[in-house]
Amino acid sequence: QVQLVESGGGLVQAGGSLRLSCAASGSIVSINAMGWYRQAPGKQRELVAAITDGGSTDYVDSVKGRFTISRDNAKNTVHLQMNSLKPEDTAVYYCNADVQAPGWRIRAYWGQGTQVTVSS
Repeated sequence: QVQLVESGGGLVQAGGSLRLSCAASGSIVSINAMGWYRQAPGKQRELVAAITDGGSTDYVDSVKGRFTISRDNAKNTVHLQMNSLKPEDTAVYYCNADVQAPGWRIRAYWGQGTQVTVSS
C-alpha cells in the first residue's frame, strides 16, 4: 500500500509564503511524475505544478514566477514553495504521484489534501 501525506498548509496574508510538502511511503518501486493540484470551492480540480523524475517542471500560467516545485527522489518527497500568495490561490491542495508498486502497474496516488487560505 502506498500513502501520500501532505503538510504545510495554513492561513497566510496576501503577499506571504507557504511551503507544502508531500511524502510518499509504502511499497514503492519507483515514482514517475509528481505534482500538486488544487481545488477551490465550486471549481474543478486543476493541476498547479508537476515535476518528472528527471526534474523537468511545468506550471499553470497563474502561478508561474511565484511557485516552485521540487522533489527529493531519495526521500520520495515533493515540495511546493508558494510565494507572493494571492487570495485566488485559496484552495485545498492535493499531492499526486505516479507510483509503481511491486507487482502493480504504475498508477496515480493522491494525498488527503491540505487547506491553503490566503486573506486579503
